[in-house]
Amino acid sequence: MPDLEYTVDGGVGTILLNRPHAKNAFTLEMVEAWAAALRSARTDPDVRVVVVTGAGDAFCAGIDLSVLEAVGDEPLALKSMLTGGVHEVARAVDELSKPVIAAVNGAAVGAGMDMALMCDIRVLSQSARLSEGYIRVGLVPGDGGCYYLPRLVGMSKALELLWTGDFVDAEEALRIGLATKVYADADFTDAYRTFATRLAEQPPINVAMIKRAAQQSVHSDLRTALDLISSHLAVVHGTRDSREARSALRERRRPSFEGR
Repeated sequence: MPDLEYTVDGGVGTILLNRPHAKNAFTLEMVEAWAAALRSARTDPDVRVVVVTGAGDAFCAGIDLSVLEAVGDEPLALKSMLTGGVHEVARAVDELSKPVIAAVNGAAVGAGMDMALMCDIRVLSQSARLSEGYIRVGLVPGDGGCYYLPRLVGMSKALELLWTGDFVDAEEALRIGLATKVYADADFTDAYRTFATRLAEQPPINVAMIKRAAQQSVHSDLRTALDLISSHLAVVHGTRDSREARSALRERRRPSFEGR
């Protein structure tokens, strides 16, 4: 079986990290397939939501240390491996207007935690644990941790977690804003799939515009954000899905959205 599997079912594209014997530590080949799956999801009308999860009892233990050993100590080679390889996933996520959910089913460490942080939403199993961990092996966060973490938990808490490498359990992750939902281990797969399906059933144009507007508002002033959203609303109002939503509400039935 491949080390990374990508499947589409019911509007949900699932990226499964499939190296359970290695706690789903990723190789460069996995990174290439990961980014390719995200790029495929971006243009595939049958995909409305993307879920990333791990096989077995871990989400992702970060980059496989054999990759670092193969690169060696040459600084430019290591930088090239990150910018030309590992970072392709972050760039592909950034280009995707569809929801991306990290279903963290166990340990997420180092770059594994960073891969979860770059997703729009993190849902955790009760046994999930997250740690930046880089400092424990004499490194700095190489996959976006210093960018994503302060935006989620604030600068002080982010620095604490980055400087100590401490683990955060599921309940603490929920409390500080790293996670939006925590599910019991026994119910985890069904629960995150139900949640992903719920998002996949929403009008996709609206979902994409909400995501873009929310992301852009972080970097804009109020007047610019209001001007942008007024345009978004005007465009969305004229879509078939918008009319379908209003008709379904009046007729007390379940809407069916087409993405147009």
